[in-house]
Amino acid sequence: QLQLVESGGGLVQPGGSLRLSCAISGDTSVAHAIGWFRQAPGKEREGVACVSGSGTSSKYADSVKGRFTVSRDSAKNTAYLQINNLKPEDTAVYYCAAPYGSWFPQDLTPRQFDYWGRGTQVTVSS
Repeated sequence: QLQLVESGGGLVQPGGSLRLSCAISGDTSVAHAIGWFRQAPGKEREGVACVSGSGTSSKYADSVKGRFTVSRDSAKNTAYLQINNLKPEDTAVYYCAAPYGSWFPQDLTPRQFDYWGRGTQVTVSS
């Protein structure tokens, strides 16, 4: 079992930055990849980024490349999502997620992930 807890969301003005954190606990003997997703009201959950268990590989949705950076600190059992140049359309609940095993998911679809946090709200507004 794995527990994931997101933090770092909030209200930010357009053009601002945020760093979201995903605290990982439970069976940390396996280096799970960590994915980041977001869901805006009335929209489907969208995968935005993923970092491998080793932290050496990452992937991004085309819509966020250049503004989002995913990383992890294995010593702290924490993954991060740095978001720069925030836009109103980035407003959503952001979730972190992990697959059962140590594999790197093929894509950023929710079905590739098995453990989920409860999310943190990001609101971009002036």
